[in-house]
Amino acid sequence: MATRAKKEGGTKPRAKAPEKVPAPATSEDVDVIVSKVGEKIAALRRQKRLSLQGLADVSDVAPATIHKIERSGMVPTITTLLKLATALGVTVGYFVEEDENASAPFQFTPADHRQPVYTPHKGLSLGNISGSYRQFVTAAAVATMAPGASSGDRILHHTGEELIFVLSGEVVFRMDEEDYVLKAGDSLHFQGGVPHHWENRSKEPAQLIWYVFRNRENA
Repeated sequence: MATRAKKEGGTKPRAKAPEKVPAPATSEDVDVIVSKVGEKIAALRRQKRLSLQGLADVSDVAPATIHKIERSGMVPTITTLLKLATALGVTVGYFVEEDENASAPFQFTPADHRQPVYTPHKGLSLGNISGSYRQFVTAAAVATMAPGASSGDRILHHTGEELIFVLSGEVVFRMDEEDYVLKAGDSLHFQGGVPHHWENRSKEPAQLIWYVFRNRENA
């Protein structure tokens, strides 16, 4: 049987495999990151129980400017972002870095590492317990609804679905002009197109697990 002759000098060392280089960010990726800056600022401000004026006082940024940034009506300059980051106790990188697990097929969220989720509704605070919306069509949060909090004067309706599970307290959901009182252990699953409204009419805060399911074509 023929054998391969050994080359003088021994076995040739294997060449190192080229390191994987991350794909460059696309303009769509940049838009997503920029669009979340205002949401992150608003979420941190509410988490620290600061009003627009309160944040303005500690950051030296005008309240009108902060309001526009939070509503994605203005992209802040690096100077403004530095002031806001310092006032809110985070680095500038917190606002502009992309979710490390945006493309991962799973997401582990420790109880003490829940990120605040922006919501325009006063009295409602949300702690994220789900993965990136860029990867999944389901989002979920632990929600705390303060006494008197509500979804506002406007009736809500949208695409997708929602699922509510009450952990403690009591909340009222008006679904198509009918009130449903949800207490601990109760759940409500509905299509977003159904006209709805929610509020906490009790004198105690309520805690819920709040799921949102988007239509795949709208993901």
